[in-house]
Amino acid sequence: MFTPTIAPRRRKKATNLSVDDKLLEQAKRLKLNLSQVFEAGLTEAIRQRQGEEWLKKNRAALDAYNEHVEKHGVFSDGLRSF
Repeated sequence: MFTPTIAPRRRKKATNLSVDDKLLEQAKRLKLNLSQVFEAGLTEAIRQRQGEEWLKKNRAALDAYNEHVEKHGVFSDGLRSF
């Protein structure tokens, strides 16, 4: 059974943001926690950008591996029974 652990609190830093006034009105009407929404969106944006950077950095190695597999197959081709 999975028992969630309590994550340690991280330090937060106050910041100023500019937000479209209509979006802010809607968020307030829906009682959204702007800090949580911002952090979730920023976390996703960072994850996505890091993935793009990793892919760009490793593109040559991935292409070389894929070319090798096309020419020679994978190491387990003779071992698989399915």
